[in-house]
Amino acid sequence: MRLSELIGYLEAIAPLSYQEDYDNAGLIVGDYAMEVNAALVALDCIESVVDEAIATGCDLIITHHPIVFKGLKKLNGKNYVERVVLKAIKHNIALYAIHTNLDSVHNGVNAKICERLGLTGTKILRPKGNILKKLVTFCPVKQAEQLRQALFYAGAGNIGNYSEASFNVSGMGTFKGNEHSNPVVGERGIQEQTEELRIEIIFPAQQERKILLALFENHPYEEVAYDIYKLENAHQEVGAGMLGWLEEPMEGRDFLEMLKYEMQAKVVRHTEILPKKIRKVAVCGGSGSFLLKDAIAAGADAFVTADFKYHEFFDADQKLVIADIGHFETEHFTPHLLVDIIKKKFANFAIRLTEQNTNPINYLF
Repeated sequence: MRLSELIGYLEAIAPLSYQEDYDNAGLIVGDYAMEVNAALVALDCIESVVDEAIATGCDLIITHHPIVFKGLKKLNGKNYVERVVLKAIKHNIALYAIHTNLDSVHNGVNAKICERLGLTGTKILRPKGNILKKLVTFCPVKQAEQLRQALFYAGAGNIGNYSEASFNVSGMGTFKGNEHSNPVVGERGIQEQTEELRIEIIFPAQQERKILLALFENHPYEEVAYDIYKLENAHQEVGAGMLGWLEEPMEGRDFLEMLKYEMQAKVVRHTEILPKKIRKVAVCGGSGSFLLKDAIAAGADAFVTADFKYHEFFDADQKLVIADIGHFETEHFTPHLLVDIIKKKFANFAIRLTEQNTNPINYLF
């Protein structure tokens, strides 16, 4: 299939607009119009992964971490980033990364960690703001239901566990068409009064074009009156980290042992084990120290993440247990998640998990 078809599907699940400002998710090497026959999925794109793609006939590599974070000024092969990019271009292999945008969605990286730990009742730890918009439009009562359904179908009106959500209030609209008009209601040159519904409906900002297209195609008026407002409301299904509950409370050490086993971690760096049992758990794949205050405010008993610095461990202040299992270890099930996501849509597409261990950190016991 064309690469654009696969990318369109992935970015419908994890839109690029959800990535952090510092990130570089998306298509890094390749042409959207190129045809791809097989994909290799890994956490990191290093030389051995590209070599594996060449050996197995994969013309696409999908990774969580982007190989290029900062701009490349030269391509001389002097470092591993340049060598990877050069080799991919030489062998016509596309490189695609789905990073903090996949971290941010409710069924992404952090959901996979929660699944491994058996957490239930999960929700986003720090919901993301400024990514929702509201459409307000005015429609004759008779055509309002058809218009609402078209907007729902286009992706508007979803709030948490609810869909087809809108607010409607009745009022009187007035208008007078000039000699060039073609009014649906009334006649040219005569002021018309008609009962209309004011329809308010929320939608994700990245779907604005699709929502407006549905509005214009399904609204009966020649001139459509509408307003779009940017909302500061946090999107409860998009954001950083997740929070969930264990089925049964666990002693601190038992929880850490379970965590180490389920996440296949070599080491767990942790703060003091507290007397209280652990039931509510916060998680964040990758570097998650920025969410410590959120985890404490949410009443978490433990916070599972990676890359905590020495002095940051003190910030737990005996309010919860910080469990740092390593960056790779928090995210190494992400490739499995990506394979599952892709197979749901493209069951016959050839996709394989890398056999390379891309963890740059080794442990001496």
